[in-house]
Amino acid sequence: MSKVISLSGSGDSRIEVKQSVFIGRAVHVETAEEANLFVKSERERYPDARHTVYAWKISGDTNMQKYSDDGEPSGTAGMPVLSLLEHNDITNAAVAVTRYFGGILLGKGGLVKAYTDCAKAALNDAVPAEFTDGELTRATVSYSLSDKVLFELKKMQCEITGSEYAEDVRFTFAASDEESERIRDMLTDLTGGNVVFSKAGRKLIRGRELLL
Repeated sequence: MSKVISLSGSGDSRIEVKQSVFIGRAVHVETAEEANLFVKSERERYPDARHTVYAWKISGDTNMQKYSDDGEPSGTAGMPVLSLLEHNDITNAAVAVTRYFGGILLGKGGLVKAYTDCAKAALNDAVPAEFTDGELTRATVSYSLSDKVLFELKKMQCEITGSEYAEDVRFTFAASDEESERIRDMLTDLTGGNVVFSKAGRKLIRGRELLL
């Protein structure tokens, strides 16, 4: 059972240090193209800002990571943000921190702390969590059994990703491989065997949340 740590959604942060304002944003990304588009959009959101530093990391078929200090002293901005991702094993994530310079120099140590604190707050707002590789299963039943099946899926806290009502009813649910087998057995018993299952793909299943 493969587990990864990633972001449940997007997160924002804002801190002020000696009159400099730091604005952070963290998002889930799947590809380098998505990550680069995110960075581009953040820079377009704050065109008058002095710096927009970033870091992103992607795992899977291709492992990639990238960061930029965007004009800040080397090692004081992008690398601390990337280190947050690496030290917490967070992947498929991108973080950007935009700085509006307040006129007071922070020094290297001050910059590292400010960028780290802002990025960390944005990551926590995006809710890091464990994700398990699982499968999508489609369960097809008659209308007479659909309410009973839906009630049981919700009772087991399954992630229901789709419902189709046509000649019959089709529920698509996500679960880990082990849980999926157990759920299929349960629904078979519940319906007296009057349920048809089919595979509908793969999906990362969200598990416990993690606070940085």
